[in-house]
Amino acid sequence: MKRRPLVIAAATVGVLATAAFALPNLPPNPVTDTIDHKVHKQKGKRFATAADAPTRAKAPFALPSWIPKDATDVRIRVRTTGEARLIRFDLGKTPLDGPQCTAGTPKRQGAPELHARWWPNELRAEVRSECRDFHQYQVAVRGKRVYAWTDGTPSPRAQG
Repeated sequence: MKRRPLVIAAATVGVLATAAFALPNLPPNPVTDTIDHKVHKQKGKRFATAADAPTRAKAPFALPSWIPKDATDVRIRVRTTGEARLIRFDLGKTPLDGPQCTAGTPKRQGAPELHARWWPNELRAEVRSECRDFHQYQVAVRGKRVYAWTDGTPSPRAQG
């Protein structure tokens, strides 16, 4: 029996398994960005401030209007085949108390189906408000850091 094909197959499987574990943990680069876009159907962007993000409503990385303009270290991850989004930012001097955000128990949305290295594993228990723009967002606040996500559920204002 020829062992060379078995050795090559085993080595290939080993390389692919190592890549599957290593690639998601690598810093953003052209290879991981291409894999995210083509395989996972996700794209991400980072802005120094919310004011640096696109303002056109339908732009892929446009932020919801309820995010304060003085928010910093803004990260957004979008599903390229839908409306799901993850957003993380740090509050500046402007609080997250606008009329588009209601305190209380928000309506349940599905857990975010997007993945990012900067996104915590579990936030469901910390959700404190629901913010609305074109979509309904679940919002959790940890100190000055805000995490928000939507599965693409339109807000009642957008449906009307």
